[in-house]
Amino acid sequence: MIVALAATLGLQAQAFKGKGDVKGQVGATFQDGGNGIAVTADFGIGENISLGIMTNYILNAERDLSFKPRFEDRADLRLRFNANIGNVFKIDEKLDIYPGLSLGLRNFGGHLGVRYFFTNGFGLYTEFSAPFSRYDSDVVGYEYYNNQFMFNIGASFNL
Repeated sequence: MIVALAATLGLQAQAFKGKGDVKGQVGATFQDGGNGIAVTADFGIGENISLGIMTNYILNAERDLSFKPRFEDRADLRLRFNANIGNVFKIDEKLDIYPGLSLGLRNFGGHLGVRYFFTNGFGLYTEFSAPFSRYDSDVVGYEYYNNQFMFNIGASFNL
């Protein structure tokens, strides 16, 4: 019975369903000088396209400066565009690969993510992001945070 239930859950798991699909993610973010938490929501608007929003907050700012970082120094908010191309590779319907672009408070950048769903509602994700263009090229102090290469890992949910 347990094997039948596990097989049923496995068959129902699908990484990206297309238009109307909603994904939420919560994870840890790692970058030079500080680690934090990231939360994303992606909304399917086409067979392989989603739009979303991401916010992250640096919990431990380790940069050696003479002042304490403020909330706005540690927080970032980004609009996202994803090309959900897991089905293009025909590897596994539970796997989604999503390259994308983001427009944030500090920069314009790109990301590459992978998520794998174990059940219809739960999976894991990992994501790499990097800025292509910073709004302030003279990065001094805590403007440094959220304006560099980042690695995220965490849980993904169907909402």
